[in-house]
Amino acid sequence: MSVSDASQRVDEPRPAGPTGRAFSAHPPLLLYGALLILFALALYLIGVLMVVPRRLFGLEHLLRPFNEALVWYSGMPMVLGIGLCLVDLFILLSGKRFSGALRNDPLAERSVVVALTTYNDEDSIGEAVADFRAHPLVRAVIVVSNNSTDRTFERAQAAGAITFNEPAPGYGRCVYRCLSEALVLDRSELIVLCEGDMTFRAADIDKLVAYAPHADIVNGTRTVERLREYETQLSTFMFYGNLFVGKLLEFKHIGRATLTDVGTTYKLCRASALERLLPLVDPSVNLEFNAHFLDRALAHGFDVVECPVTFHLRVGLSKGGNVNNGRALAVGMRMIRGIVFGWQALARPGG
Repeated sequence: MSVSDASQRVDEPRPAGPTGRAFSAHPPLLLYGALLILFALALYLIGVLMVVPRRLFGLEHLLRPFNEALVWYSGMPMVLGIGLCLVDLFILLSGKRFSGALRNDPLAERSVVVALTTYNDEDSIGEAVADFRAHPLVRAVIVVSNNSTDRTFERAQAAGAITFNEPAPGYGRCVYRCLSEALVLDRSELIVLCEGDMTFRAADIDKLVAYAPHADIVNGTRTVERLREYETQLSTFMFYGNLFVGKLLEFKHIGRATLTDVGTTYKLCRASALERLLPLVDPSVNLEFNAHFLDRALAHGFDVVECPVTFHLRVGLSKGGNVNNGRALAVGMRMIRGIVFGWQALARPGG
């Protein structure tokens, strides 16, 4: 199988879904409407707050006309945004939803192959590999090190993982290599993607597999409060920011998925779906790759469902988008850019 052709983009015509269920390619009016409403609210808020400098610094004559114009004209994008949302929800939605009966494809076998991404995780990777290898459904554990400079690679091998090194930098390249190697291994129809920092645990594989008959991709969500440890690298800002971006992606593909977590790395994929999906994604997309992966899957008719999973304190230091709130904001804004305008601008030269 070939998974090297990553040149196709989100503006391609959308085919019938992989399970033979055709769906409409109407524009994402709900997404555009929601963004217009947010823009209108921002204009209105700025207009209201301008009262403060007007009164404090005696700038009544200078700022009042601009102030009133902001408040008044903020109603235009608000009305347009509400109109787009109503059209999408009450006119176009029925044509966007998958037709046919509820999907329920029984699993011939419940075993899985686990693929872990890792970068300089020598303190956690051995324990993570052992945790997943001990699960009764796991046939093999693959670890792809993204050119780690510590002893991550050696400790993964010592723990019994099938190890690979991905020299090209970037989270997207590491995930792409994980999924590609899992397909080549060809030991199971079910492939679980995760990372080797102990934020996720093997016990949740049972939950992911339980949802597998209904989907091509089961996306683990960290948004259930009682399933999260109190202190993790996922701050309150990151939690709600991730939820916000998830809902924007849901609005883009309204009627096809419910999304609350686009940043999670814990997901289950059917190998038969991955063979068709991997050529459609761009591995050069970096920390935004998980959102890109889901966006491409939904755009091409793959079934995506979410499953609540537990989320734990990371072992070691974070190197991804959860380093701090500032970096998380930058990653989130790039995700929004990709969702709204396409992912070409976020792809790195060289493909």
